[in-house]
Amino acid sequence: MEQNNETFSYTYSANKQEDIKDILKKYMPTEEDKVTQIRRLDKGVTSKATTISLVVGILSSLVLGVGMCCCMVWSNLFMLGIFVGIIGIAGMVAAYPLYRRVLIKEREKIAPQIIELSKELV
Repeated sequence: MEQNNETFSYTYSANKQEDIKDILKKYMPTEEDKVTQIRRLDKGVTSKATTISLVVGILSSLVLGVGMCCCMVWSNLFMLGIFVGIIGIAGMVAAYPLYRRVLIKEREKIAPQIIELSKELV
């Protein structure tokens, strides 16, 4: 009779199991609870207002820089540089009121959803 020398070896790695679980979590459908939905909605409102005001502020500061460049480097464009610089300053000053206005409008749009979710929680 012949002896069977086949063996079975198993290696357990906790790190590999954790990696597999982390990858699996990414692809499993997740359900958002009400509090997470409220936070996500509120964050979306503030991030939109912040993004718009930052873009306006940065572009306005670049316009101000062009105006300063016209005044300092090209002496024949001095008056144009002052005009462009004033436009840049006005844009930078308008960035915060624009932020407040966008924030208020977006909050008005999203308020019914947040109130409905809040009533379900209370």
